Amino acid sequence: MKKHILSLMAAVSLLTGCYDLDRTPYDQVSSEAMWQTADQCKQGLMGVYASLKEDDLFGKMFLIDVNSDVAAGYDQYEVLQLGTATSKTGFMNSKWQDGYNSIQRANLVIRNVADAPIEEGTKNQILGEAHFLRALVYFHLMDYFGGLPLYDESVDLEKDFNNLMNPRSSVEDTRAFIVKDLEKALECGLPEAWDSENYGRVTLTAVQALLGKVYLYAKEYDKAVEWLEKSTSGHELYSDYAGLFNLDGGHTSSEMIFSIVNLGGTGNSYGMPLCFYAGTRASYGSCWNNTVPSSTLIEMYEYKDGRPFDWDELFPGFTTSNDVKESVFRCTANSSATEIISMPEENRAKILQMYEDRDPRMQATVILPYTTYQGWYSNKKTEMLFVVAKNEKGTITLSSANGFVYNNRGGWETYFWRKYVPEGDWDGAITDRSHTPVNFPIIRLADVYLMLAEAYNEQGNSTKAVEYINKVRERAGIALLNSGPDYLKAVTKDEIFQRIFKERAVEFANEGLRDSDLRRWQLSHTMLNREEYGFTGKRMFTRVFRENRDYLWPIPQDEIDMNSAIKQNPGW
Repeated sequence: MKKHILSLMAAVSLLTGCYDLDRTPYDQVSSEAMWQTADQCKQGLMGVYASLKEDDLFGKMFLIDVNSDVAAGYDQYEVLQLGTATSKTGFMNSKWQDGYNSIQRANLVIRNVADAPIEEGTKNQILGEAHFLRALVYFHLMDYFGGLPLYDESVDLEKDFNNLMNPRSSVEDTRAFIVKDLEKALECGLPEAWDSENYGRVTLTAVQALLGKVYLYAKEYDKAVEWLEKSTSGHELYSDYAGLFNLDGGHTSSEMIFSIVNLGGTGNSYGMPLCFYAGTRASYGSCWNNTVPSSTLIEMYEYKDGRPFDWDELFPGFTTSNDVKESVFRCTANSSATEIISMPEENRAKILQMYEDRDPRMQATVILPYTTYQGWYSNKKTEMLFVVAKNEKGTITLSSANGFVYNNRGGWETYFWRKYVPEGDWDGAITDRSHTPVNFPIIRLADVYLMLAEAYNEQGNSTKAVEYINKVRERAGIALLNSGPDYLKAVTKDEIFQRIFKERAVEFANEGLRDSDLRRWQLSHTMLNREEYGFTGKRMFTRVFRENRDYLWPIPQDEIDMNSAIKQNPGW
Protein backbone atom coordinates (compact mmCIF):
# COMPACT_ATOMS: atom_id res chain seq x y z
CA MET A 1 0.00 0.00 0.00
CA LYS A 2 2.95 2.38 0.52
CA LYS A 3 3.37 3.33 -3.10
CA HIS A 4 -0.33 4.11 -3.36
CA ILE A 5 -0.17 6.45 -0.38
CA LEU A 6 2.88 8.07 -1.94
CA SER A 7 0.84 8.74 -5.07
CA LEU A 8 -1.79 10.39 -2.87
CA MET A 9 0.74 12.64 -1.15
CA ALA A 10 2.32 13.68 -4.43
CA ALA A 11 -0.90 14.12 -6.40
CA VAL A 12 -2.47 17.41 -7.29
CA SER A 13 -6.18 16.62 -7.41
CA LEU A 14 -9.32 18.60 -7.95
CA LEU A 15 -11.24 19.24 -4.74
CA THR A 16 -14.59 19.40 -6.43
CA GLY A 17 -17.67 18.06 -4.80
CA CYS A 18 -21.18 18.75 -3.72
CA TYR A 19 -20.24 21.61 -1.39
CA ASP A 20 -18.80 24.01 -3.97
CA LEU A 21 -16.71 24.04 -7.13
CA ASP A 22 -13.49 25.59 -5.84
CA ARG A 23 -10.37 23.90 -7.19
CA THR A 24 -7.64 23.32 -4.59
CA PRO A 25 -4.44 21.24 -4.78
CA TYR A 26 -4.96 18.29 -2.47
CA ASP A 27 -1.39 18.37 -1.24
CA GLN A 28 -2.24 21.59 0.59
CA VAL A 29 -4.34 19.73 3.17
CA SER A 30 -1.19 18.53 4.96
CA SER A 31 0.38 21.98 5.13
CA GLU A 32 0.46 24.17 8.21
CA ALA A 33 -1.81 26.69 6.50
CA MET A 34 -4.72 24.28 6.24
CA TRP A 35 -7.41 23.33 8.76
CA GLN A 36 -7.67 26.80 10.29
CA THR A 37 -11.13 27.84 9.07
CA ALA A 38 -14.47 26.13 8.46
CA ASP A 39 -14.11 26.66 4.72
CA GLN A 40 -10.66 25.08 4.67
CA CYS A 41 -11.95 22.09 6.63
CA LYS A 42 -14.87 21.71 4.24
CA GLN A 43 -12.52 21.92 1.28
CA GLY A 44 -10.42 19.14 2.78
CA LEU A 45 -13.58 17.07 3.18
CA MET A 46 -14.48 17.66 -0.46
CA GLY A 47 -11.28 15.86 -1.39
CA VAL A 48 -12.72 12.72 0.17
CA TYR A 49 -15.97 13.10 -1.78
CA ALA A 50 -14.00 13.71 -4.98
CA SER A 51 -12.06 10.48 -4.49
CA LEU A 52 -15.24 8.41 -4.80
CA LYS A 53 -15.33 9.23 -8.52
CA GLU A 54 -12.03 7.49 -9.20
CA ASP A 55 -12.67 5.03 -12.01
CA ASP A 56 -12.03 1.83 -10.11
CA LEU A 57 -13.54 2.93 -6.80
CA PHE A 58 -17.09 3.94 -7.77
CA GLY A 59 -16.49 5.67 -11.12
CA LYS A 60 -17.00 2.50 -13.18
CA MET A 61 -19.04 0.66 -10.57
CA PHE A 62 -21.84 -0.04 -13.06
CA LEU A 63 -19.45 -2.12 -15.20
CA ILE A 64 -19.11 -4.76 -12.48
CA ASP A 65 -22.61 -5.97 -13.36
CA VAL A 66 -20.92 -7.94 -16.16
CA ASN A 67 -19.96 -10.43 -13.45
CA SER A 68 -23.61 -11.33 -12.94
CA ASP A 69 -26.72 -12.54 -14.73
CA VAL A 70 -27.92 -9.07 -15.80
CA ALA A 71 -25.08 -7.87 -18.05
CA ALA A 72 -22.21 -8.90 -20.28
CA GLY A 73 -19.12 -7.01 -21.34
CA TYR A 74 -15.86 -6.91 -23.21
CA ASP A 75 -12.48 -5.22 -22.74
CA GLN A 76 -11.46 -4.04 -19.24
CA TYR A 77 -13.83 -6.03 -17.02
CA GLU A 78 -14.33 -9.09 -19.21
CA VAL A 79 -11.79 -11.02 -17.12
CA LEU A 80 -14.49 -11.23 -14.43
CA GLN A 81 -16.89 -13.15 -16.63
CA LEU A 82 -14.19 -15.22 -18.33
CA GLY A 83 -12.44 -16.22 -15.11
CA THR A 84 -9.07 -14.98 -16.36
CA ALA A 85 -8.29 -12.36 -13.70
CA THR A 86 -5.01 -12.55 -11.79
CA SER A 87 -3.48 -10.80 -8.79
CA LYS A 88 -1.96 -8.33 -11.26
CA THR A 89 -5.21 -7.42 -13.06
CA GLY A 90 -5.23 -3.64 -13.42
CA PHE A 91 -8.69 -2.58 -12.30
CA MET A 92 -8.59 -4.91 -9.29
CA ASN A 93 -5.29 -3.40 -8.19
CA SER A 94 -6.68 0.07 -8.81
CA LYS A 95 -9.75 -0.58 -6.68
CA TRP A 96 -7.45 -1.35 -3.76
CA GLN A 97 -5.26 1.67 -4.54
CA ASP A 98 -8.16 4.08 -5.07
CA GLY A 99 -9.88 2.76 -1.96
CA TYR A 100 -6.89 3.27 0.32
CA ASN A 101 -6.18 6.69 -1.17
CA SER A 102 -9.75 7.65 -0.28
CA ILE A 103 -9.38 6.18 3.22
CA GLN A 104 -6.21 8.16 3.83
CA ARG A 105 -7.92 11.34 2.68
CA ALA A 106 -10.64 10.65 5.24
CA ASN A 107 -7.99 9.99 7.89
CA LEU A 108 -6.37 13.35 7.17
CA VAL A 109 -9.71 15.09 7.63
CA ILE A 110 -10.56 13.27 10.87
CA ARG A 111 -7.17 13.88 12.43
CA ASN A 112 -6.89 17.55 11.48
CA VAL A 113 -10.48 18.70 11.88
CA ALA A 114 -10.64 17.25 15.40
CA ASP A 115 -8.18 19.95 16.52
CA ALA A 116 -9.28 22.72 14.16
CA PRO A 117 -10.26 26.07 15.75
CA ILE A 118 -13.78 26.09 14.27
CA GLU A 119 -17.32 26.07 15.66
CA GLU A 120 -18.15 22.75 17.35
CA GLY A 121 -21.35 22.05 15.42
CA THR A 122 -19.63 22.49 12.07
CA LYS A 123 -16.65 20.47 13.26
CA ASN A 124 -18.82 17.57 14.36
CA GLN A 125 -20.73 17.48 11.09
CA ILE A 126 -17.53 17.37 9.05
CA LEU A 127 -16.19 14.60 11.27
CA GLY A 128 -19.44 12.68 10.88
CA GLU A 129 -19.20 12.90 7.10
CA ALA A 130 -15.57 11.77 7.12
CA HIS A 131 -16.33 8.78 9.37
CA PHE A 132 -19.18 7.78 7.05
CA LEU A 133 -17.04 8.08 3.92
CA ARG A 134 -14.23 6.06 5.49
CA ALA A 135 -16.74 3.38 6.53
CA LEU A 136 -18.27 3.36 3.05
CA VAL A 137 -14.93 2.73 1.36
CA TYR A 138 -13.79 0.11 3.87
CA PHE A 139 -17.13 -1.69 3.44
CA HIS A 140 -16.78 -1.54 -0.33
CA LEU A 141 -13.26 -2.96 -0.24
CA MET A 142 -14.27 -5.66 2.26
CA ASP A 143 -17.04 -6.76 -0.09
CA TYR A 144 -14.46 -7.54 -2.78
CA PHE A 145 -11.30 -8.45 -0.88
CA GLY A 146 -12.48 -9.74 2.52
CA GLY A 147 -10.59 -8.73 5.69
CA LEU A 148 -8.37 -5.68 5.26
CA PRO A 149 -5.33 -3.96 6.76
CA LEU A 150 -6.90 -1.27 8.96
CA TYR A 151 -5.48 2.23 9.30
CA ASP A 152 -7.26 4.98 11.21
CA GLU A 153 -6.61 8.68 11.72
CA SER A 154 -3.77 7.98 14.14
CA VAL A 155 -1.64 7.20 11.06
CA ASP A 156 0.29 10.32 10.09
CA LEU A 157 1.54 9.87 6.54
CA GLU A 158 4.34 12.38 7.02
CA LYS A 159 5.73 10.37 9.97
CA ASP A 160 4.54 6.80 9.49
CA PHE A 161 4.86 6.29 5.74
CA ASN A 162 7.61 3.70 6.06
CA ASN A 163 5.83 1.76 8.80
CA LEU A 164 2.50 0.95 7.13
CA MET A 165 2.88 -2.81 7.48
CA ASN A 166 -0.36 -3.89 9.13
CA PRO A 167 -1.52 -7.43 8.37
CA ARG A 168 -5.05 -8.09 7.19
CA SER A 169 -7.64 -8.01 9.95
CA SER A 170 -10.38 -10.62 9.95
CA VAL A 171 -13.69 -9.90 8.23
CA GLU A 172 -15.28 -9.67 11.68
CA ASP A 173 -12.74 -7.11 12.91
CA THR A 174 -12.98 -5.15 9.67
CA ARG A 175 -16.75 -5.05 10.02
CA ALA A 176 -16.46 -3.95 13.65
CA PHE A 177 -14.21 -1.07 12.54
CA ILE A 178 -16.82 -0.03 9.94
CA VAL A 179 -19.65 -0.21 12.47
CA LYS A 180 -17.66 1.88 14.95
CA ASP A 181 -17.12 4.55 12.29
CA LEU A 182 -20.83 4.66 11.51
CA GLU A 183 -21.78 4.78 15.18
CA LYS A 184 -19.45 7.78 15.56
CA ALA A 185 -21.11 9.42 12.57
CA LEU A 186 -24.52 8.94 14.20
CA GLU A 187 -23.37 11.07 17.13
CA CYS A 188 -22.16 14.01 15.05
CA GLY A 189 -25.36 15.95 14.51
CA LEU A 190 -25.75 15.26 10.80
CA PRO A 191 -29.02 16.60 9.36
CA GLU A 192 -31.66 14.44 7.69
CA ALA A 193 -31.32 16.75 4.68
CA TRP A 194 -28.99 19.55 3.57
CA ASP A 195 -29.96 22.74 1.82
CA SER A 196 -29.56 22.97 -1.95
CA GLU A 197 -26.10 24.54 -1.70
CA ASN A 198 -24.85 21.48 0.16
CA TYR A 199 -26.84 18.84 -1.73
CA GLY A 200 -25.06 15.49 -1.86
CA ARG A 201 -23.33 15.69 1.51
CA VAL A 202 -23.79 12.80 3.94
CA THR A 203 -27.03 12.87 5.92
CA LEU A 204 -28.17 11.09 9.06
CA THR A 205 -30.35 8.75 7.01
CA ALA A 206 -27.38 7.85 4.78
CA VAL A 207 -25.47 6.73 7.88
CA GLN A 208 -28.46 4.73 9.10
CA ALA A 209 -28.94 3.09 5.70
CA LEU A 210 -25.31 2.05 5.36
CA LEU A 211 -25.30 0.70 8.91
CA GLY A 212 -28.39 -1.35 8.07
CA LYS A 213 -26.72 -2.65 4.91
CA VAL A 214 -23.60 -3.65 6.84
CA TYR A 215 -25.74 -5.63 9.26
CA LEU A 216 -27.74 -7.24 6.43
CA TYR A 217 -24.54 -8.45 4.77
CA ALA A 218 -23.47 -9.80 8.17
CA LYS A 219 -26.82 -11.65 8.48
CA GLU A 220 -27.66 -9.73 11.65
CA TYR A 221 -31.24 -9.22 10.55
CA ASP A 222 -32.71 -7.64 13.70
CA LYS A 223 -30.14 -4.83 13.59
CA ALA A 224 -30.53 -4.53 9.82
CA VAL A 225 -34.28 -3.97 10.20
CA GLU A 226 -33.76 -1.44 13.00
CA TRP A 227 -31.41 0.81 11.04
CA LEU A 228 -32.94 0.38 7.60
CA GLU A 229 -36.36 1.34 8.98
CA LYS A 230 -34.89 4.49 10.52
CA SER A 231 -33.22 5.44 7.25
CA THR A 232 -36.52 5.75 5.39
CA SER A 233 -37.48 8.91 7.30
CA GLY A 234 -37.96 11.86 4.97
CA HIS A 235 -37.54 9.82 1.80
CA GLU A 236 -40.04 8.65 -0.80
CA LEU A 237 -39.87 6.80 -4.08
CA TYR A 238 -39.70 9.05 -7.12
CA SER A 239 -42.86 8.61 -9.16
CA ASP A 240 -41.13 8.02 -12.51
CA TYR A 241 -38.58 5.20 -12.53
CA ALA A 242 -36.98 6.33 -15.81
CA GLY A 243 -36.53 9.82 -14.41
CA LEU A 244 -34.08 8.54 -11.81
CA PHE A 245 -31.42 8.07 -14.48
CA ASN A 246 -31.73 11.18 -16.63
CA LEU A 247 -32.03 14.90 -15.92
CA ASP A 248 -35.80 14.99 -15.32
CA GLY A 249 -35.43 15.42 -11.57
CA GLY A 250 -35.31 11.94 -10.14
CA HIS A 251 -31.54 11.89 -9.69
CA THR A 252 -31.82 14.72 -7.15
CA SER A 253 -35.07 13.53 -5.54
CA SER A 254 -35.51 12.29 -1.99
CA GLU A 255 -35.27 8.70 -3.24
CA MET A 256 -31.52 9.23 -3.34
CA ILE A 257 -30.28 8.52 0.19
CA PHE A 258 -26.63 8.85 -0.78
CA SER A 259 -25.36 9.40 -4.30
CA ILE A 260 -22.29 10.65 -6.10
CA VAL A 261 -22.99 14.09 -7.51
CA ASN A 262 -22.00 14.51 -11.15
CA LEU A 263 -21.86 17.69 -13.20
CA GLY A 264 -21.57 18.42 -16.90
CA GLY A 265 -21.80 21.22 -19.41
CA THR A 266 -19.09 23.47 -20.74
CA GLY A 267 -16.49 24.12 -18.07
CA ASN A 268 -18.06 21.71 -15.58
CA SER A 269 -16.67 18.34 -16.65
CA TYR A 270 -17.02 16.61 -13.33
CA GLY A 271 -18.96 13.42 -13.88
CA MET A 272 -18.61 9.69 -14.33
CA PRO A 273 -18.06 7.81 -17.62
CA LEU A 274 -21.57 6.32 -17.73
CA CYS A 275 -22.20 7.36 -21.33
CA PHE A 276 -18.68 6.40 -22.43
CA TYR A 277 -18.91 2.75 -21.33
CA ALA A 278 -22.67 2.09 -21.51
CA GLY A 279 -23.56 4.18 -24.57
CA THR A 280 -23.58 3.00 -28.18
CA ARG A 281 -21.74 4.38 -31.18
CA ALA A 282 -24.90 6.44 -31.71
CA SER A 283 -24.56 8.10 -28.28
CA TYR A 284 -22.99 11.47 -27.64
CA GLY A 285 -19.26 11.31 -28.40
CA SER A 286 -19.51 7.86 -30.04
CA CYS A 287 -19.22 5.45 -27.15
CA TRP A 288 -17.92 1.98 -26.46
CA ASN A 289 -20.61 -0.36 -25.10
CA ASN A 290 -18.24 -2.11 -22.73
CA THR A 291 -21.35 -3.31 -20.90
CA VAL A 292 -24.60 -4.53 -22.41
CA PRO A 293 -27.78 -5.99 -20.89
CA SER A 294 -27.98 -9.77 -20.93
CA SER A 295 -30.73 -11.78 -22.57
CA THR A 296 -31.36 -13.27 -19.12
CA LEU A 297 -32.19 -9.83 -17.73
CA ILE A 298 -34.77 -9.16 -20.44
CA GLU A 299 -36.49 -12.43 -19.72
CA MET A 300 -36.83 -11.55 -16.02
CA TYR A 301 -39.18 -8.61 -16.63
CA GLU A 302 -42.77 -9.71 -16.01
CA TYR A 303 -45.89 -8.57 -17.77
CA LYS A 304 -47.65 -5.67 -16.07
CA ASP A 305 -50.23 -8.07 -14.67
CA GLY A 306 -47.45 -10.07 -13.00
CA ARG A 307 -47.37 -13.03 -15.40
CA PRO A 308 -43.87 -14.38 -16.05
CA PHE A 309 -42.60 -13.78 -19.58
CA ASP A 310 -42.15 -16.72 -21.95
CA TRP A 311 -40.73 -16.28 -25.46
CA ASP A 312 -42.33 -19.55 -26.61
CA GLU A 313 -45.76 -18.26 -25.69
CA LEU A 314 -45.23 -15.38 -28.10
CA PHE A 315 -43.25 -17.21 -30.79
CA PRO A 316 -43.49 -21.04 -30.53
CA GLY A 317 -40.06 -22.65 -30.73
CA PHE A 318 -38.19 -19.43 -29.97
CA THR A 319 -36.08 -20.78 -27.12
CA THR A 320 -34.84 -23.82 -29.06
CA SER A 321 -34.58 -22.54 -32.62
CA ASN A 322 -32.28 -19.84 -33.92
CA ASP A 323 -34.32 -19.87 -37.14
CA VAL A 324 -37.30 -18.63 -35.17
CA LYS A 325 -35.17 -15.94 -33.57
CA GLU A 326 -33.98 -14.88 -37.02
CA SER A 327 -37.56 -14.64 -38.24
CA VAL A 328 -38.39 -12.35 -35.35
CA PHE A 329 -35.41 -9.99 -35.38
CA ARG A 330 -33.53 -10.06 -38.69
CA CYS A 331 -34.11 -7.20 -41.11
CA THR A 332 -32.75 -6.69 -44.62
CA ALA A 333 -30.57 -3.76 -45.68
CA ASN A 334 -29.71 -2.46 -49.13
CA SER A 335 -26.44 -3.34 -50.82
CA SER A 336 -24.70 -0.17 -49.67
CA ALA A 337 -25.81 -0.79 -46.07
CA THR A 338 -27.31 2.68 -45.75
CA GLU A 339 -30.95 1.85 -45.05
CA ILE A 340 -33.41 -0.90 -44.14
CA ILE A 341 -35.48 -2.16 -47.05
CA SER A 342 -37.58 -4.78 -45.26
CA MET A 343 -38.57 -5.94 -41.79
CA PRO A 344 -40.57 -8.93 -40.51
CA GLU A 345 -43.55 -6.62 -40.02
CA GLU A 346 -45.98 -9.04 -38.37
CA ASN A 347 -43.41 -10.21 -35.85
CA ARG A 348 -42.22 -6.66 -35.32
CA ALA A 349 -45.75 -5.60 -34.42
CA LYS A 350 -46.05 -8.45 -31.92
CA ILE A 351 -42.71 -7.52 -30.38
CA LEU A 352 -43.64 -3.87 -29.97
CA GLN A 353 -46.96 -4.75 -28.36
CA MET A 354 -45.18 -7.17 -26.04
CA TYR A 355 -42.88 -4.37 -24.90
CA GLU A 356 -45.89 -2.24 -24.02
CA ASP A 357 -47.41 -5.08 -22.02
CA ARG A 358 -44.27 -5.71 -19.96
CA ASP A 359 -42.88 -4.15 -16.79
CA PRO A 360 -42.22 -0.49 -17.77
CA ARG A 361 -38.77 -0.66 -16.19
CA MET A 362 -37.66 -2.79 -19.14
CA GLN A 363 -38.03 -0.02 -21.72
CA ALA A 364 -36.69 2.54 -19.24
CA THR A 365 -33.55 0.44 -18.75
CA VAL A 366 -32.84 -1.14 -22.13
CA ILE A 367 -32.82 -0.12 -25.80
CA LEU A 368 -34.78 -2.97 -27.38
CA PRO A 369 -34.95 -4.13 -31.01
CA TYR A 370 -37.40 -2.07 -33.10
CA THR A 371 -37.48 0.78 -30.59
CA THR A 372 -36.04 4.23 -31.15
CA TYR A 373 -33.32 6.11 -29.36
CA GLN A 374 -32.47 9.79 -29.61
CA GLY A 375 -28.87 9.51 -30.70
CA TRP A 376 -26.26 12.09 -31.67
CA TYR A 377 -25.52 11.93 -35.40
CA SER A 378 -23.69 14.53 -37.53
CA ASN A 379 -23.50 16.77 -34.46
CA LYS A 380 -27.25 16.89 -33.87
CA LYS A 381 -29.94 14.92 -32.09
CA THR A 382 -31.32 12.25 -34.42
CA GLU A 383 -33.93 9.57 -33.88
CA MET A 384 -32.35 6.17 -34.40
CA LEU A 385 -34.18 2.90 -34.97
CA PHE A 386 -32.43 -0.10 -33.43
CA VAL A 387 -32.47 -3.11 -35.74
CA VAL A 388 -30.23 -6.06 -36.59
CA ALA A 389 -29.81 -6.38 -40.34
CA LYS A 390 -28.08 -8.17 -43.16
CA ASN A 391 -27.72 -7.90 -46.89
CA GLU A 392 -26.19 -10.15 -49.53
CA LYS A 393 -22.79 -9.61 -47.90
CA GLY A 394 -23.98 -10.84 -44.49
CA THR A 395 -24.63 -9.07 -41.20
CA ILE A 396 -23.87 -5.38 -41.48
CA THR A 397 -23.56 -2.25 -39.40
CA LEU A 398 -25.72 0.63 -40.60
CA SER A 399 -24.03 3.99 -40.87
CA SER A 400 -27.12 5.98 -41.83
CA ALA A 401 -29.32 8.11 -39.62
CA ASN A 402 -32.14 5.79 -40.73
CA GLY A 403 -31.05 3.29 -38.12
CA PHE A 404 -28.14 1.75 -36.32
CA VAL A 405 -26.69 -1.59 -35.45
CA TYR A 406 -23.64 -1.70 -33.22
CA ASN A 407 -21.42 -4.75 -33.31
CA ASN A 408 -18.90 -4.56 -30.52
CA ARG A 409 -15.49 -6.20 -30.73
CA GLY A 410 -17.00 -9.61 -30.12
CA GLY A 411 -19.49 -9.16 -32.94
CA TRP A 412 -22.33 -9.64 -30.47
CA GLU A 413 -25.97 -9.04 -31.30
CA THR A 414 -27.16 -7.71 -28.00
CA TYR A 415 -29.46 -5.28 -26.29
CA PHE A 416 -28.11 -1.86 -25.27
CA TRP A 417 -28.46 0.20 -22.11
CA ARG A 418 -30.82 3.13 -22.10
CA LYS A 419 -30.38 3.73 -18.36
CA TYR A 420 -27.80 6.48 -17.71
CA VAL A 421 -27.21 6.99 -21.44
CA PRO A 422 -27.99 10.53 -22.67
CA GLU A 423 -30.63 11.13 -25.33
CA GLY A 424 -29.03 13.45 -27.85
CA ASP A 425 -26.82 15.82 -25.88
CA TRP A 426 -29.34 16.27 -23.07
CA ASP A 427 -29.96 19.80 -24.36
CA GLY A 428 -26.33 20.77 -23.91
CA ALA A 429 -25.89 19.24 -20.45
CA ILE A 430 -23.34 16.70 -21.66
CA THR A 431 -20.27 17.99 -23.47
CA ASP A 432 -17.87 15.13 -22.67
CA ARG A 433 -18.75 11.43 -22.86
CA SER A 434 -16.45 10.80 -19.87
CA HIS A 435 -18.48 13.11 -17.63
CA THR A 436 -22.13 12.09 -17.67
CA PRO A 437 -23.93 14.74 -15.58
CA VAL A 438 -26.45 12.53 -13.77
CA ASN A 439 -26.00 11.57 -10.13
CA PHE A 440 -25.08 7.96 -9.40
CA PRO A 441 -26.80 6.32 -6.40
CA ILE A 442 -24.82 4.42 -3.81
CA ILE A 443 -27.98 3.81 -1.74
CA ARG A 444 -31.48 4.78 -2.81
CA LEU A 445 -34.81 4.17 -1.13
CA ALA A 446 -35.84 1.28 -3.40
CA ASP A 447 -32.65 -0.50 -2.33
CA VAL A 448 -33.52 0.09 1.33
CA TYR A 449 -37.05 -1.25 0.78
CA LEU A 450 -35.77 -4.45 -0.84
CA MET A 451 -33.08 -4.87 1.81
CA LEU A 452 -35.84 -4.52 4.42
CA ALA A 453 -37.89 -7.14 2.57
CA GLU A 454 -34.91 -9.49 2.67
CA ALA A 455 -34.25 -8.92 6.37
CA TYR A 456 -37.92 -9.34 7.32
CA ASN A 457 -38.10 -12.51 5.23
CA GLU A 458 -35.11 -13.94 7.07
CA GLN A 459 -36.85 -13.11 10.35
CA GLY A 460 -39.94 -15.02 9.21
CA ASN A 461 -42.10 -11.89 8.85
CA SER A 462 -43.54 -12.58 5.40
CA THR A 463 -46.20 -9.85 5.70
CA LYS A 464 -43.66 -7.05 6.12
CA ALA A 465 -41.37 -8.57 3.48
CA VAL A 466 -44.14 -8.57 0.87
CA GLU A 467 -45.22 -5.07 1.92
CA TYR A 468 -41.81 -3.65 1.04
CA ILE A 469 -41.52 -5.58 -2.22
CA ASN A 470 -44.91 -4.25 -3.22
CA LYS A 471 -43.83 -0.65 -2.58
CA VAL A 472 -41.22 -1.07 -5.31
CA ARG A 473 -43.59 -2.94 -7.65
CA GLU A 474 -46.30 -0.32 -7.22
CA ARG A 475 -43.95 2.47 -8.29
CA ALA A 476 -42.92 0.35 -11.27
CA GLY A 477 -46.54 -0.04 -12.38
CA ILE A 478 -46.88 -3.83 -12.12
CA ALA A 479 -49.27 -6.08 -10.21
CA LEU A 480 -48.74 -6.46 -6.48
CA LEU A 481 -47.79 -9.77 -4.91
CA ASN A 482 -50.58 -11.84 -3.37
CA SER A 483 -53.20 -9.74 -5.15
CA GLY A 484 -54.95 -12.44 -7.17
CA PRO A 485 -53.72 -15.17 -9.52
CA ASP A 486 -51.33 -17.91 -8.43
CA TYR A 487 -48.47 -16.38 -10.40
CA LEU A 488 -48.52 -13.50 -7.90
CA LYS A 489 -48.30 -15.80 -4.89
CA ALA A 490 -45.45 -15.17 -2.45
CA VAL A 491 -46.03 -16.74 0.95
CA THR A 492 -43.20 -19.07 1.90
CA LYS A 493 -39.69 -17.88 2.70
CA ASP A 494 -38.32 -19.32 -0.54
CA GLU A 495 -41.14 -17.84 -2.66
CA ILE A 496 -40.46 -14.42 -1.18
CA PHE A 497 -36.71 -14.75 -1.67
CA GLN A 498 -37.27 -15.62 -5.34
CA ARG A 499 -39.27 -12.42 -5.67
CA ILE A 500 -36.51 -10.40 -4.02
CA PHE A 501 -33.97 -12.11 -6.29
CA LYS A 502 -35.80 -10.99 -9.45
CA GLU A 503 -36.94 -7.63 -8.15
CA ARG A 504 -33.40 -6.58 -7.31
CA ALA A 505 -32.25 -7.68 -10.78
CA VAL A 506 -34.75 -5.59 -12.72
CA GLU A 507 -34.75 -2.61 -10.35
CA PHE A 508 -30.97 -2.14 -10.09
CA ALA A 509 -29.63 -3.37 -13.44
CA ASN A 510 -26.59 -1.31 -14.52
CA GLU A 511 -26.13 0.13 -11.03
CA GLY A 512 -23.35 -2.29 -10.02
CA LEU A 513 -25.24 -4.08 -7.23
CA ARG A 514 -25.97 -7.43 -8.83
CA ASP A 515 -22.49 -8.93 -8.55
CA SER A 516 -22.45 -8.22 -4.81
CA ASP A 517 -25.94 -9.66 -4.42
CA LEU A 518 -25.08 -12.95 -6.13
CA ARG A 519 -21.84 -13.29 -4.19
CA ARG A 520 -23.36 -12.59 -0.77
CA TRP A 521 -26.17 -15.06 -1.55
CA GLN A 522 -23.50 -17.59 -2.62
CA LEU A 523 -25.27 -18.06 -5.96
CA SER A 524 -22.58 -16.93 -8.40
CA HIS A 525 -21.04 -20.36 -8.96
CA THR A 526 -24.47 -21.91 -9.61
CA MET A 527 -25.46 -19.26 -12.18
CA LEU A 528 -22.29 -18.05 -13.88
CA ASN A 529 -20.81 -21.21 -15.35
CA ARG A 530 -22.61 -21.28 -18.69
CA GLU A 531 -22.70 -20.06 -22.25
CA GLU A 532 -23.83 -16.48 -22.90
CA TYR A 533 -25.96 -15.79 -25.99
CA GLY A 534 -27.27 -12.68 -27.72
CA PHE A 535 -30.96 -12.26 -28.48
CA THR A 536 -30.58 -13.71 -31.98
CA GLY A 537 -29.14 -16.91 -30.51
CA LYS A 538 -25.56 -16.17 -31.49
CA ARG A 539 -23.05 -17.41 -28.90
CA MET A 540 -21.02 -14.66 -27.22
CA PHE A 541 -18.67 -16.38 -24.75
CA THR A 542 -18.42 -18.95 -21.95
CA ARG A 543 -18.80 -17.68 -18.42
CA VAL A 544 -16.51 -19.08 -15.73
CA PHE A 545 -16.88 -18.62 -11.96
CA ARG A 546 -14.75 -20.77 -9.67
CA GLU A 547 -16.54 -21.57 -6.42
CA ASN A 548 -13.32 -22.02 -4.44
CA ARG A 549 -11.79 -18.74 -5.66
CA ASP A 550 -13.97 -16.08 -7.23
CA TYR A 551 -16.16 -15.02 -4.33
CA LEU A 552 -13.29 -12.73 -3.33
CA TRP A 553 -10.92 -10.80 -5.57
CA PRO A 554 -7.17 -11.34 -5.26
CA ILE A 555 -5.11 -9.06 -3.05
CA PRO A 556 -2.86 -7.12 -5.47
CA GLN A 557 0.49 -8.88 -5.76
CA ASP A 558 2.32 -5.57 -5.45
CA GLU A 559 0.83 -5.11 -1.98
CA ILE A 560 1.99 -8.55 -0.88
CA ASP A 561 5.45 -7.93 -2.31
CA MET A 562 5.75 -4.73 -0.27
CA ASN A 563 4.20 -6.11 2.91
CA SER A 564 4.77 -9.78 3.64
CA ALA A 565 2.27 -9.59 6.52
CA ILE A 566 -0.55 -9.46 3.94
CA LYS A 567 -1.72 -12.93 2.94
CA GLN A 568 -3.42 -13.79 -0.35
CA ASN A 569 -7.03 -14.92 -0.68
CA PRO A 570 -7.62 -18.66 -1.29
CA GLY A 571 -7.20 -19.90 -4.84
CA TRP A 572 -5.20 -16.94 -6.11
